[in-house]
Amino acid sequence: MEISARIRGFQASPIRRLSPYAIAAKERGVKVYHLNIGQPDIKTPQEAIDAVHSYPYGIISYGESDGDMPLRKGLVEYYKGIGVDIDAQDILITTGGSEALLFAFMTLCDPGDEVIVPEPYYTNVHSFAGMANVKIVPVTSVFDNGFALPPLDVIESKITKKTMAVLLCSPNNPTGHVYTPQEFETVLRICVKHDLFLIVDEVYREFCYDGEVFTSILKYKDYADRVICVDSFSKRFSMCGARVGALVSRNRNVITETLKLSQARLCPPSVEQYAALAALSAPHEYMAQVHDEYENRRDFIVDALRRIPGVKCIKPKGAFYLIAELPVEDAEDFAIFMLRDFSYNGETVMLAPAEGFYETDGLGRNQVRIAYVLNTQDLEKACKCLEKGLEAYKENHR
Repeated sequence: MEISARIRGFQASPIRRLSPYAIAAKERGVKVYHLNIGQPDIKTPQEAIDAVHSYPYGIISYGESDGDMPLRKGLVEYYKGIGVDIDAQDILITTGGSEALLFAFMTLCDPGDEVIVPEPYYTNVHSFAGMANVKIVPVTSVFDNGFALPPLDVIESKITKKTMAVLLCSPNNPTGHVYTPQEFETVLRICVKHDLFLIVDEVYREFCYDGEVFTSILKYKDYADRVICVDSFSKRFSMCGARVGALVSRNRNVITETLKLSQARLCPPSVEQYAALAALSAPHEYMAQVHDEYENRRDFIVDALRRIPGVKCIKPKGAFYLIAELPVEDAEDFAIFMLRDFSYNGETVMLAPAEGFYETDGLGRNQVRIAYVLNTQDLEKACKCLEKGLEAYKENHR
C-alpha cells in the first residue's frame, strides 16, 4: 500500500528535523543550546499559571467553536490598547496561529489556487498550504537589502488568475524585518487592483526595536473587507504549548465561512483559553520587561555573531529571529556536524538551516535561522561554540 502523494510532497521541518541528532548528542552527555526553535526561556505571566491551577469548573467541556466569549471580549480590549477598534464578532479563536493560517488558506482558496509570500518565510506555511492544496508563489527578499519587501513590479509579475491572496509576516519570522506603513500601503494597493486578500501574521507585534512603533494591518479600515490578521498568545506571553491564537477580520463573510471549519474541529482548548484570558490581565510592566530583554538579546547576539570570522547578519528590527550567512557551502551539513561530530567544553549548538525557509530551490543554502530566545549568558556560550565549530568544520573540509 502507498501513502498519499500529498504527504510525500511535504518537507520535514528544518526547525525540528535535526532533533534526532540533538537527542543523540544529549545522550552522549553534550549540552545543546537550542537556537533552532522559537521557544522562549521567558516566564509565562503568573496570572496565566495561576488560572490553570485554579480552573473553576468540574468538567473540561466543549466550548464555543468560535472561541469563548470572555476571551474574545478580552481581545477586543487588548486591540483597543494598540489603537484598533474591532468587535468580538470579528474574532475567531483558533488552536494557535498555525490553525488561523490554515483556516485562512482553506477559506480563501480552492485547490490549486495561489498565495504570494515573500521568502524566506515561516517554514510551516509550506505545510499549511499543502494541507489546503494551495500553491505558495514566492517573491524573494534579499539579505543585502535587509529582507525588505521586493519591488512592486516583481510582486505584480507573480499574479495570475489563480492568485487569491498575499501573505506577510511582520515582525517577520525568520528575518526580523518589520514592514513599514509604506510597504503595507504598496501591498494593499496591489490587492485592490487585482482583487486579492491580504493576510498578515502579527504574532510578534510587541517586539519592535530601536523605538520603532508597530502599525497593525487592522488599522487600515478602508481595506477592511480584504484584510485578515493572524494572532497568537504563544510568543507574546511565552505560552507556546497552550495553542491559543486568533483569526481577525472585519469581513463578516470570511468569519462566517471560516466558522464552518471551526465547527468541524469542535472548539479551541478550554483550559488554555481560560489561561489566555488571564494572561491579558498581566501588568504592563511584564510586556515592557520582555520587550527590553529581547532587544538586549538582539544587540548581544548580533555583536557576537559579527565578531566570528566569515559570519554575516542583518540587525533585525523585530521578532526574535535573524538570518545569518555562514562561511560554509551547506549550512545543513554544518548543523549536523555541530550535533553529531562536535562539542566545545561539552557543549554545542542546534541551528535551523535556512534553505527550508525558502520556496526557490538553492536559496539560503549557506544561511541559518537563529532564534535568540536564550539569556545572554547562554547566547555567549552558544556563539563561542559556533565560532569553534566553524573552525573545526573548516579543518575537516579542507
